[in-house]
Amino acid sequence: MKLLHIDSSVLGPHSVSRQVSAAIVDRLTQATPGLAVTYRDLSATPLAHLSGAHLAAAQGAAPDAALQPDLAAGQAVLEEFLAADIVVIGAPMYNFTIPTQLKGWIDRIAVAGKTFKYDASGVQGLAGGKRIVIALSRGNFYGVGAPAAAYEHAETYLRGVFGFIGVTDIEVIVAEGIGAGPEHREKAIAGALQAATDLRAA
Repeated sequence: MKLLHIDSSVLGPHSVSRQVSAAIVDRLTQATPGLAVTYRDLSATPLAHLSGAHLAAAQGAAPDAALQPDLAAGQAVLEEFLAADIVVIGAPMYNFTIPTQLKGWIDRIAVAGKTFKYDASGVQGLAGGKRIVIALSRGNFYGVGAPAAAYEHAETYLRGVFGFIGVTDIEVIVAEGIGAGPEHREKAIAGALQAATDLRAA
């Protein structure tokens, strides 16, 4: 069984989402002997954002030589994702949505013909059978009924995009209100770490 661990926070050791995603991976590896883990830090090694040249290459045009390494990197992350049984994602909320580094990764795995396809009935996800566990950190409070709930475009986006490509087993552990003061931060992190400890085995 294979686990792919993705981190996207730019805060390094100060990141809450990294702390929680590490706890999730620790829980799953301890509970699943032989679980093989692949780690990718999208802040340390970001993918280039899609350009017209990328899309032209995807349509069969001969790519410029300078683009070849980036195309190879995109293929590598797609293969990592397809091979994984479990994907753990550390995803902080930046300006109401996910980090641009994480969006760049998603653009490389949401690929027509690979993880989804269109047919006469609409869209069919091709990446089903995976388990996605998301460690989400938020500075404010965005839960249902909160005054800022309408600004929440991180969890909803991630659930939407993974559902679009066929993943139905999606779990989200949220540490929220971490910007509301030390007490709120401590409480949010403790709750998220406990939720990681309580996760079902792989």
